[in-house]
Amino acid sequence: MRNVVLVHGGFVDGSGWQPVHDLLTRDGYAVSVVQNPTLSLDGDAAATRQILDQQDGPAVLVGHSYGGAVISEAGTHSGVAALVYIAAFAPDKGESVNTLIADPPPGAPVPPILPPQDGFLFLDQEKFHASFAGDLPAERAAFLAHSQVPWGVDALAGVVSEPAWRLTPSWYLVATDDHMIPPPAQRAMAERAGATVSEVAGSHAIYESQPQAVADLIKQAASAV
Repeated sequence: MRNVVLVHGGFVDGSGWQPVHDLLTRDGYAVSVVQNPTLSLDGDAAATRQILDQQDGPAVLVGHSYGGAVISEAGTHSGVAALVYIAAFAPDKGESVNTLIADPPPGAPVPPILPPQDGFLFLDQEKFHASFAGDLPAERAAFLAHSQVPWGVDALAGVVSEPAWRLTPSWYLVATDDHMIPPPAQRAMAERAGATVSEVAGSHAIYESQPQAVADLIKQAASAV
């Protein structure tokens, strides 16, 4: 299978997928990147289905962070053959990002999310590097902090209707140095989804810091189905 669709998470846009995109296209994959408006889960699922509709055959659907909620909702699309979660939320039916982050494990780092402004969330720019992108160069982390995409509170509240991972084989990359989604929470969601799990040392921005490991897991999913 050669089609791969990449779905980004909150606070960032799809351009962070470029290192993974370049590795996969070099190996002959046809890669598409969804640009989520991140206003609502339904809207982002619709944006993802639009890209899936454009594929010329079955696809591996990949989500990072909040993108995991998006692929859980949009991945019931008939063109999806495999799901890959990259340090991502994997909500069950009736769950949202809000419900998954409501009760963090004891001692887990708390993401430096600022109080909502006009219905949107931002990360504290001063703390962005340490929390989101600890293993990226300071200049790159600063750019990501300064170019944040406002994350709509409605997107975090969006409830998954029928989780795709109950119907479709899944893979999960746990980022073991993640300070946004605690690794124990990642492992628990991966186990619940019955995913094939890979663990890699990296920050929440592992799709940029360890693109080879991410591309390798996507290729594993593509060859397995």
